[in-house]
Amino acid sequence: MVEIDPFEMAVQQLERAAQFMDISEEALEWLKRPMRIVEVSVPVEMDDGSVKVFTGFRVQHNWARGPTKGGIRWHPAETLSTVKALATWMTWKVAVVDLPYGGGKGGIIVDPKKLSEREQERLARSYIRAVYDVIGPWTDIPAPDVYTNPKIMAWMMDEYETIMRRKGPAFGVITGKPPGVGGIVARMDATARGAAFTIREAAKALGWDDLKGKTIAIQGYGNAGYYLHKIMSEEFGMKVVAVSDSKGGIYNPDGLPSADEVLKWKREHGSVKDMPGTQNITNEELLELEVDILAPAAIEGVITKENADKVKAKIVAEVANGPVTPEADEILHEKGVLQIPDFLCNAGGVTVSYFEWVQNINGFYWTVEETRKKLDDKMTKAFWDVFNTHKEKNIHMRDAAYVVAVQRVYEAMKHRGWVKK
Repeated sequence: MVEIDPFEMAVQQLERAAQFMDISEEALEWLKRPMRIVEVSVPVEMDDGSVKVFTGFRVQHNWARGPTKGGIRWHPAETLSTVKALATWMTWKVAVVDLPYGGGKGGIIVDPKKLSEREQERLARSYIRAVYDVIGPWTDIPAPDVYTNPKIMAWMMDEYETIMRRKGPAFGVITGKPPGVGGIVARMDATARGAAFTIREAAKALGWDDLKGKTIAIQGYGNAGYYLHKIMSEEFGMKVVAVSDSKGGIYNPDGLPSADEVLKWKREHGSVKDMPGTQNITNEELLELEVDILAPAAIEGVITKENADKVKAKIVAEVANGPVTPEADEILHEKGVLQIPDFLCNAGGVTVSYFEWVQNINGFYWTVEETRKKLDDKMTKAFWDVFNTHKEKNIHMRDAAYVVAVQRVYEAMKHRGWVKK
């Protein structure tokens, strides 16, 4: 089967959303194209003295609502089409939670596992030397993504500041940095915590009194999966009955051990599988469990037209990117399952990155509690903006999220005079 080009998919999703709203053809054509695409050569001196030249990208999809925002990925299979698609999707993600940003994304075609730490630092700094004139605290703000991390962001921030020193400190050029150089402590669990807030609101939308005693299964036990387990059980009183990783999962209908115990077992044994007091299940079986809430937090495309009818959860919280296929969307909608679409559900990360940027440019830092309260406010409003649109237009939640996001960008373009109607 031929896979669809990622950017073509992003355009198709935009066109689908357009049929549910009143948007001009000229605006639609504008939104189908990134406003800026930069491709650069990234030379790096290797530890053996040789020089390798890597290819890097930075795509800025739309800055009608503010500076563009998005991660930098290091991956051997990176493509310009993928970066363009991710930049487009970031435009909708920041708009749905009403952040004053547009969408951006960057990448380098490289296998970072084959580089020493010194070579990784040279790569990070060389990339910034190649793109410094198209990024900045008021134009485009990168962040970590696949195979990049806070340490790499700190190197990039330092290189940018070295180049632009005459303009003063530049903590605000990049988010996802270590706390010692302008990073934000609340970033670690931000994606899971944002998802938890949307799950709480989805429960209210279904008329549930609260989440205490409700059951949840979480597919994926990386950063987001672990923190979601911890937050839902310890703070919301939920019963986490199943979790999984790439090698398989564990299940106990009476509830699993604590998140910290499960994580300790996973680190010691390489998987959550075989943990005492639980039974092993497959990732496929986890998706079909009799639970109140299902949270796919691993990879894309796990709920498909083949298994969507077997999903028994009342709420599907898409913590991962793209875990539900378009065909499965229709099946879940027909079944009356309430979906929290990915670019709403997992927007807690970029929202806290926005808070990091706000604090950087103001030089004033909030407590973790203040940050979490602001995240709660943002995610709660975003959920109800989408849910109310879903009800008003009688469309499923993903289409509603697109309508909310695209409408906000369209309005900004009209205010600026970029489009006349």
